[in-house]
Amino acid sequence: MDVIETWSGRHAAALQAAMRATNEEFARRLGVAVRTVASWHASPATVPRREIQRALDTLHEQVTPAERHRFGAILQPEAAAAAQALRVAIAIVVRGSDVLLVCRRGDEPLSWGFPAGVVKPGGSSSAVAVQETLAETAVHCTVRKHLGTRVHPTTGVLASYEFCEYLAGEARNADPVENLDTAWIPISSLTKFIPTERIYPPVLTALEALA
Repeated sequence: MDVIETWSGRHAAALQAAMRATNEEFARRLGVAVRTVASWHASPATVPRREIQRALDTLHEQVTPAERHRFGAILQPEAAAAAQALRVAIAIVVRGSDVLLVCRRGDEPLSWGFPAGVVKPGGSSSAVAVQETLAETAVHCTVRKHLGTRVHPTTGVLASYEFCEYLAGEARNADPVENLDTAWIPISSLTKFIPTERIYPPVLTALEALA
């Protein structure tokens, strides 16, 4: 694996392992905080900001041949099963004609998306959707319908989409480390916040029925 088109937390952690570097050493080489490196281990689906993507590109080019070989060896066995090994639950929470979004700390100044969280082996996608919505936005919801599953085109993980109904709570940014903001957005304005091509088609269909 010579080129990484889009670095994720999983790729960064693999490079760190190939270099046999501690979190502190790896953070120093990249010029990032140690907690940023730790977050990649905790959330492998995380896509680092653009400047960190460039730093990872540079570091990847600077590693020794042995480290590059180890990096490829770590990732290659996972390539066919990566999506199966890591599963993410994505919550599509609606309240009337509004849908709940969070603004991620990511590549773009304002990168909006739906509440989401990693599903541990043996875990329930619907349970994680409810739990992560509460953890990120302070909103209580319940799953009404499973909309489908796909390999996410950006992160390569297996994404399960859960259609949820609002129950209670005032939306607020309950996870300021990961997010910049949270808000109820009119469904009719959704594509102003998330480009149509990035939205799973069954999600659009379900929301358009409510708009």
